Amino acid sequence: MMKNSHIPVAILVRVSTVKQETARQISELQKYAADKGYGVVEICEEQISGSVDDNERHGLRRVEQLAREGRIKKVLVHEISRIARKNSIAHRFVETLEECGVSLYWHSQSIETLLPSGKRNPASGIMLALLAEMARNETETLRERIKSGLGLARKRGVVLGRRKGTTLSRDQFLRKHRDIVRQLYAGHSIRNAAKITSKGISTVQRVKAALPA
Repeated sequence: MMKNSHIPVAILVRVSTVKQETARQISELQKYAADKGYGVVEICEEQISGSVDDNERHGLRRVEQLAREGRIKKVLVHEISRIARKNSIAHRFVETLEECGVSLYWHSQSIETLLPSGKRNPASGIMLALLAEMARNETETLRERIKSGLGLARKRGVVLGRRKGTTLSRDQFLRKHRDIVRQLYAGHSIRNAAKITSKGISTVQRVKAALPA
């Protein structure tokens, strides 16, 4: 473990909304760094959708700055979707790191983009392309499900306007809590969906009630 103590790393975490927490991502990545004997230089946190444009991703820009300044040798993320849900952004970010000789490690698959020799890891390139595409498709599928469900509800005469006591339309409400919608469509119970998304059970119940039948 001591042989890795000189390796400086940055931890990058992201959640889509301010109501979500990054604590679990940070905790697991800090434990991994400690087990490896890495020195954590900085933890870069973002509370923003992974589908936004590149210029809005301040966490990514900060990590790139650390890489260009030679202050880090590795970047730790929990999973590829935490980088971005756009293939172009994910690939450009990895290429920037590689140009600086910095390896990206994603915890969910325990894979790094660079080999100990500093050369590109062929397996990581394949996994990166696959996982980035899956992350993008997940977002598109969720969007289409919501759009289709709302269209069907309108045909059935369901009122989709604003509920009494709220400033959000049903469409806006479902988009706001799309992480919960994703878990419910995946078949998770209300309690499990609440645990996974770190949101209250009552919120999950309201989301489920708002979903088109």
